[in-house]
Amino acid sequence: MIACEQAFAASPAGALRGAAILLALAAAAMGLTWLFGIHVERRAVAEMEVQLEQVLSGLTIAGGKLTADKLPMDPRYSRPYGGRYWQVQKGGETLRSRSLWDETLSIDGESAPSGEVRIYRQRGPGGTPVLGIERTVRLPATLRGGEAKLTVAMDASELTEAKKAFALDLVPSLVLLAALLIGAQLAQQVYGLRPLKQIGRRVSDLRTGRASRMGADWPDEMRPLTNEIDALIEERSADIERARFRAGDLAHGLKTPLQALLGEANRLSEKGDEAAASAIESVADSMLAHVNRELARTRMAARQSGTQARANLAEVAGRVVAVVKRTPDGARLEWTVEAADNLVAVIDPADLAEAIGALAENAARYAEKAVRISARRAKSKLTIHVCDDGPGIPDEDLMRVLERGRRLDEGSVGEGLGLAIATDIAEAARGRLTLEPGKEGLCAVLELTAAGT
Repeated sequence: MIACEQAFAASPAGALRGAAILLALAAAAMGLTWLFGIHVERRAVAEMEVQLEQVLSGLTIAGGKLTADKLPMDPRYSRPYGGRYWQVQKGGETLRSRSLWDETLSIDGESAPSGEVRIYRQRGPGGTPVLGIERTVRLPATLRGGEAKLTVAMDASELTEAKKAFALDLVPSLVLLAALLIGAQLAQQVYGLRPLKQIGRRVSDLRTGRASRMGADWPDEMRPLTNEIDALIEERSADIERARFRAGDLAHGLKTPLQALLGEANRLSEKGDEAAASAIESVADSMLAHVNRELARTRMAARQSGTQARANLAEVAGRVVAVVKRTPDGARLEWTVEAADNLVAVIDPADLAEAIGALAENAARYAEKAVRISARRAKSKLTIHVCDDGPGIPDEDLMRVLERGRRLDEGSVGEGLGLAIATDIAEAARGRLTLEPGKEGLCAVLELTAAGT
């Protein structure tokens, strides 16, 4: 429960919902107190109407004067300033309860029509606020006829105190209700919304490649959403597959004419036209390199759309170094691989080999004596460093050299696609490739997602 409260407090939305509950309960308390006050006032007026009838029925003539014989039984009418008052006025005569002592109830404004009851609020005995009713009646002949004004009033502070008492009695119930509502909201947030959190985690798994579909193990309320997501993934996969086939067909369609063009260049060379043959071969080789690159990207797309692959960094780097050592540039260098056996990346082994191979060949081309390949893990990321001890690259050129086909050394052999291919592979595996100055030369830093995260 403490963890739930901490999660609730840490959530701005949860805090706002809690504040909304408290405000709603405060408004409800004010509304209920107001309604209670209206109800109490109605009951008080109804009680005073009964007591006014009692006063009216108790009027009689004694000694030629109008007197009150039967009075309301409430002892507060007999106690001076007791909080209950009655008064009868006829002509110049005034009868009043003992509680009024030597004061009278003076009612401002016009009297109500005969027979009707008028409710009023004003100051009463001792300046205290009173709530009263007034009624003008026509007396029978036995009471010498004529009109009399009857007034019954009570101390209004009693109503105020009753409302305060009601509000105080309401507080514990509202506090308990607030606790129950907030608790229910917490339970809904922690347990009721758990499927939504699971959907968030599954979508994250889809994005990082740890899962290929949402699956069917969801509550009935969530299943329409997960089914739609799976249907969307199916459609996107089909679109990617069609685009992959079109790219592959296009690359293969270009590769065959280019190879024929290279054959024509070879025949030109045999006829002695070396300049034209060399120009055609240069252009055709460049175009063929781009076509091969597109074919490689197509293969990567095919593997990415399938089952999520895993690659052991130490094994792949070892195989790459063994191959590069056989090249003229690699044979003259000292190679070092520093990677733990348990470092596994979320990438196809062939793609990782191609990326590390491109970086290793680039490092071998410029290194003086040694190339070092190292790998380490930091949380969910694996970082591979391919560092050489060559001349390095100026800081202002570090980003420019990653552009497709860009070569700072225009006199070097190659099409300038190695780093671009490594960048494409990294991005396809949801990683990235950067360049940074090393201790002596240049370091290519390849970041990938670690398996099992």
